[in-house]
Amino acid sequence: MSLPGTKRRKHAAFALAFLMLFTLLSGCGGSGSQADTQNSGKDANNGSGPNNAAPSEVSYPLQTDASKPLTYWAEYGSVKATMEEVPFFQEWQKRTGIPLKFVSPPAGQSRDSLNIMLASGDLPDMIEYDWFNFPGGPEKAIAEGYILRLNDVIDKYAPNLKKYLQANPDIDKMLKTDSGSYYTFPFLRGDPLLQVYQGPIIRQDWLDELGLKVPETIDDWHNMLTAFKDKKGATAPLSYIFQSEFLNNGAFIGAFGASHTWFQDNGTVKFGPMQPGYKEFLSTFRQWYAEGLLDKSIANVDGKALDTNITNGTTGATVHNSGSGIGKWLPLLEEKDPNAKLVAAPYPVLHPGDVPMLGQKDPVYTTGTNVAITSKAQNVELAARLLDWGYSEEGHMYFNFGQEGVSYEMKDGEPVYTDLLMNNPDKLSPSQAMSLYIRANYGGPFVQDKRYITQYLALPEQRSAIETWAHTDVDKYKLPQITPTPEEASELAQIMNDVNTLVDEMTLKIIMGNEPLDAFDSYMSKLKTLGIDRATEIQQAALDRYNNR
Repeated sequence: MSLPGTKRRKHAAFALAFLMLFTLLSGCGGSGSQADTQNSGKDANNGSGPNNAAPSEVSYPLQTDASKPLTYWAEYGSVKATMEEVPFFQEWQKRTGIPLKFVSPPAGQSRDSLNIMLASGDLPDMIEYDWFNFPGGPEKAIAEGYILRLNDVIDKYAPNLKKYLQANPDIDKMLKTDSGSYYTFPFLRGDPLLQVYQGPIIRQDWLDELGLKVPETIDDWHNMLTAFKDKKGATAPLSYIFQSEFLNNGAFIGAFGASHTWFQDNGTVKFGPMQPGYKEFLSTFRQWYAEGLLDKSIANVDGKALDTNITNGTTGATVHNSGSGIGKWLPLLEEKDPNAKLVAAPYPVLHPGDVPMLGQKDPVYTTGTNVAITSKAQNVELAARLLDWGYSEEGHMYFNFGQEGVSYEMKDGEPVYTDLLMNNPDKLSPSQAMSLYIRANYGGPFVQDKRYITQYLALPEQRSAIETWAHTDVDKYKLPQITPTPEEASELAQIMNDVNTLVDEMTLKIIMGNEPLDAFDSYMSKLKTLGIDRATEIQQAALDRYNNR
C-alpha cells in the first residue's frame, strides 16, 4: 500500500527550484552540499510521508573518498575496546564503500555525553540514540537544529526504507511525529516473535515434587509460594528486580486492572497507580511480604542478586527474560542438580480463564537504537545511503546474520549461525560473539529477522516461554509511541519526575509495611498536587493526535 503523495505549496516549490538553480550556477552542486543539508533539515512544511517519486537507486559498494570518513556516534557494548575493532563495523564499511570514524561515549554515560556534545555544537554526521529521551522529544531536536527532518532525505536517497514504509503503513505511522516528521533510520522488529522476551519463570521440578500445576491465578500463586516456603525451605520464594522496567510490564499488577505506568482503555488514557486496582495490588503484595513469600530485600534486588537467589535455591519463582534468565540459569542449575527444570508461567490473572491485561511486549518500533543524521552532516546523501543499505536484501542478511561462511552458513535454504557465534572457540557466550559479527541482538538501522531469535533461544524451554508470555491483551492497553509537542514534553517531564518518585516511594513503603495501606489515599491526593491531571491531559492529547495521523 502506497502512502498518499504530498501536496507542496507553490511558494515552497518555487523556493526549491530557485535553490537548485542557484546551486547549479554557483558550482556547488552535489547531494552532500551544505545547501542540500540545510534544506533537508528545515523543510517543516513537507508532507507527512514519502512522496510517490522513486528515490534514485545506487550500486554498492559506492565509490567514495577514503580520506573523508563520516562520523558515527553510538554507545556499543562489545568485547573489543573500540567500535573500529569490531568485525561487523569493518565489513559494513567495505560493503557500502562508505568510510566511517566511530565515536563512543563511556559505558552507561550516553545521555550525559550526548548533552555535552550537543552543547558544544561539535556534532558527528550520525547519532545512534533514543530521541524520545531528548528533552522535548524528537520534534524539538529538529527545531533546535540538532538533527535533520528526514522526509526529503528518505524521498531522495533511501529507496529501501521508503519501499518498506509504503508496504507497511501501520509501521510508517509509528515512525513520525504528529507533524509528520521522520527523524531516524529505525530499528524494527520484523515478527511478533521478536517483541516478547520476558515473563514469570518457575522451578518446574519443585512444582512436580509438590504435585502443583503451573499457576494461573493470584490465588494459585499464593498457594504455590507458600508451598515453596514451607516445604522447599525457600527464604525468598518470589524475587525479582523491583524496578520500573519489570513493574511497567504489568507482572501481577495487571491482574488487578491497573499498571505501574500509563495505559489506555478504549482510547482513554489512564495513569495506572491511580486506579483502584493498584491499591489491591499493594494489599496483596503487602500480605505476601508479611508472610515471607516475597523477597525481604525486594527493594535492592539486582541482576547479580537474582542470579544467586535462583541458582542456590533461595527463590523458586521470578519475572525475567528468556535469554538472560532461562538461558543463563538452567545450565547452572543442571550442573548442581540434573533434575532441575524451569518453566514459563502465564502472567497472573484473578479468575481462571481470564486473559492477562498486560505483559511485556516491545513495540515493532523500538526507539533506542535508531540513527539520526545531524544538522552538521557534511554529506547527507552518503549518510542516508549508508543507513538505507540496512533495509536492502543484502543489508538485511548482513545485519541479522553477518558474513556467509564466517558467522553463518546456508543450510536447506536457511541461514544458520556457525560455531563462531553459538559455540565460540574463545569461550565467548553467544551474545558476546554476536556483538562482534551481527547486530540482530542489539539494534540499529535494519529490520530484525525472526530467524535470529529461533537460533539464539537454543533451549526448548526458552522457545515455549515466548509463546506462553505472548498470550496477553497488552496490545489493547499499551500506549503507542505517542509524541507530545516540545512544549508538552517539557511540561510532562517536569511533572512525571516528581510523580514517578512519589509512586515508587509509595509502592515500596506500603508493600514493606512501613506505611499502612490506607496511606494510598493520601498519596493519591499528593499526585493531584503534583499535576497528574495535567499530565493525563497531555498524554490524552498526544494519543488523540496519534490516532488521527
